[in-house]
Amino acid sequence: MIKYKMGLKEKIKEEFSFFKGNYLILIISWILMDFASELPGTYYPDYVIQLGGSPTVLGLITFASFLALAAVQFPGGYFADKYGRRMLISTLTFGVALSFVFYAVAPSWHFVLIGAVIANLCLLYQPALNAMMADSVPREKRGMGFAILNLIMSVSTTPAPAVALVLVANFGSLMGMRIAYTIVTVFYLAAAIVRLKLKESLENAEKLNVKEALRSYPTALKEGISVWKKVPKSMLFLFLSELIIRSSSAMTQTLFLVYAFNVIQIGGPPNPELSPALDPALQLARIRWGYVMITLFICMIIFAFPSGKLLDKVGRKKPLVLSNILSIPAVLLFVFGNYYTIFITMPLIGFSMLLGFSAYQSLFADLVPQAQRGKITGSMNFFSYICMALGGAIGGVLYDNVAPQIPFILMAASAIPSTFIVLRYVHEPKPEERQV
Repeated sequence: MIKYKMGLKEKIKEEFSFFKGNYLILIISWILMDFASELPGTYYPDYVIQLGGSPTVLGLITFASFLALAAVQFPGGYFADKYGRRMLISTLTFGVALSFVFYAVAPSWHFVLIGAVIANLCLLYQPALNAMMADSVPREKRGMGFAILNLIMSVSTTPAPAVALVLVANFGSLMGMRIAYTIVTVFYLAAAIVRLKLKESLENAEKLNVKEALRSYPTALKEGISVWKKVPKSMLFLFLSELIIRSSSAMTQTLFLVYAFNVIQIGGPPNPELSPALDPALQLARIRWGYVMITLFICMIIFAFPSGKLLDKVGRKKPLVLSNILSIPAVLLFVFGNYYTIFITMPLIGFSMLLGFSAYQSLFADLVPQAQRGKITGSMNFFSYICMALGGAIGGVLYDNVAPQIPFILMAASAIPSTFIVLRYVHEPKPEERQV
């Protein structure tokens, strides 16, 4: 009996041996940031609409946000592989934190737009963050490592919809959101302080030269494209598959709440003669949407650990295909469902995203050499965000001017070509062939 307990203890210790150093610091900072961001994230589209926005405006903010992100990806990847990961991550997280002040005090949706652009320009550190995460997880533990990351982020965000619901119910939909964004600012500043303890994960990182960095954009752009010659072709096709999914998802990411409130009418038919903040139907819809989001994050917690074990047991490619296939009935059931079916569709969509994200991250780390991860990430993000910017703008226009169902149907349809590309052109490396 004693031997069994000792064996179990050692097995658990070995299973989670990578839970230290930069990985642990990043996890702690993500717990703070994810919990905070999901507070206003629960009702973000409703907040923008109450500030004078519309689905088209939501698409415009998405468009501008992703264009700002795209603009910093090539230099972000170049800097990450030249000057290291730590400096970018540690300093620019403070900029992201302060950008949320614009959200908290916004008198109109234009301030939200300004805050979104500033935050996304500061995400110049994103390629460095992705590269450091890949650097910090052993190759034999990547499926588990990324799944645990998603699990912990899900655990940290689980209380967020409940807290957001309490804020909106007690302080009103506008003031509740302003309080939520103030909390975001404080938590992001705390995460930025935690990240000051990160250690550089890139060997032979050069000392930052500001003038040279500013002149390096053309070089960063050139290297961000030429770097694709140094990685397996499977990585290019994996990226193309992911590009289709990301751009189609951007069409709908801010529209689920709007569709649930106004088309499915989960709180009853809205009264156009009343302001959104005072309409009883929309007030009930906000409460019910909070219940849906709580259910979603609880299900994400349940799914995360088995997803990671699945990735490390059967590989990355099959779960990636499964995630695409599951998204089709999930999205269609949301479009043609009701308030009660949303409790099935949203967790299913969440599981699909969790499985696909973990599989994609793991396969990326398996295929791309450490020295190229920053530039590859920057290059992928640049083209992804351009397509996502267009997707967000198109989704809002289609919702307002064609039919609310169209963006969601296009999202479901996009899983078909994405799955074909993965099945036909992406070849998963054997365990011994995976990059360190």
